[in-house]
Amino acid sequence: MKHHVKDGALAPQGKLRIEWAERQMPVLTLIKERFTAERPLEGKNIGACLHVTTETANLMRTLKAGGANVALCASNPLSTQDDVAASLVADYGIPTFAIKGEDNDTYYSHIDSVLDTHPTVTMDDGADLISTLHSKRTDQASEVLGGTEETTTGVIRLRSMAEQGVLLFPVVAVNDANTKHLFDNRYGTGQSTIDGILRATNILLAGTRFVVSGYGWCGRGVAGKARGMGANVIVIEVDPLRALEAVMDGYEVMTAVEAAHVADVWVTVTGDLHAIGAEVFQYMKDGVILANSGHFDVEIDIPALEKTAAERKEVREFVEEFTLEDGRRIHVLAAGRLVNLSAAEGHPASVMDMSFANQALAAEHIFKQDTKMKKQVYPVPPDIDKEIARLKLASMDITIDSLSDEQRKYLSSWEMGT
Repeated sequence: MKHHVKDGALAPQGKLRIEWAERQMPVLTLIKERFTAERPLEGKNIGACLHVTTETANLMRTLKAGGANVALCASNPLSTQDDVAASLVADYGIPTFAIKGEDNDTYYSHIDSVLDTHPTVTMDDGADLISTLHSKRTDQASEVLGGTEETTTGVIRLRSMAEQGVLLFPVVAVNDANTKHLFDNRYGTGQSTIDGILRATNILLAGTRFVVSGYGWCGRGVAGKARGMGANVIVIEVDPLRALEAVMDGYEVMTAVEAAHVADVWVTVTGDLHAIGAEVFQYMKDGVILANSGHFDVEIDIPALEKTAAERKEVREFVEEFTLEDGRRIHVLAAGRLVNLSAAEGHPASVMDMSFANQALAAEHIFKQDTKMKKQVYPVPPDIDKEIARLKLASMDITIDSLSDEQRKYLSSWEMGT
């Protein structure tokens, strides 16, 4: 079996951690039990480019239990958990190509290794697998029934491809499922981002001026967790509706230049280029900490910061210090990459349970639909979304009411007024 991991000897440790995560993923476990009995993915090849974590390992095990031939590579050079990668190969027989800290060439060679398995369904977190297939291996596109996409940034890229008419097969936007973005993006990113910052720096958040660039679901989560730990939160937005919402939620809202004068910690979650750009470094306080939780390492303009710095050095693991000509120090965490996965372990398993349940059921949906889907980006079917929510509630021993026939009739009628 082809694979490329850091150290196979790490497998026993990885297996224990995978099993620990599984205990907190009851929805995916139920799906795995059904997949084992029904084998709905029998003989299909699934190529996945995802963060190689304990939670992802359990998704891979679920897909394999359903009969799929699975191959996995990392969707970010710093997000791989090397012991998990080793265990996937040694204990579960899943071809895995991922090493934490891999260089750019290795990263893309790993994507090529997954594409070498000729997937009939792709799974992406950031759309690098699909982008590579569309740019360098278009001859394989006809073999692909469809793909799934895990994150906001990837969905944006794929919708752009669809609008331009260059998307070669259908893709299900897993990120847009309510049981994904309302929970994973908000609670998962919120908690894991703070976790990454604290592991990298060991600072006290209480009393700091904590800036969040972007007030989407991820930004809401980060802002809420920071405020919960006593930080004074400032939000930066370009969308007037989101900015107004942040004000109504009790946060200060200001421009990036205004925030630069007061920020102690600054997190970007915009999914866009240069959320912290060259124009604001000159106003930053000595000792400010910059982190990114967006998918790609473009949100902090590190090349521009490097040009203005007299010195650059690593002062702690995952902390680089840029000393400017006037002596001010700016600290960048995890080389501007996903701080929650680079400096910590990513989202808690219990929230990824729903996200990866969507991935598994979306893959099954693609195989069932087969030729019915067009070359466009599709939402997760509502019945899948609701079923995952139902299973999650049941796993938490929570029951809810249901509408009576009278109530259903009222909601669907127009005759009854005041």
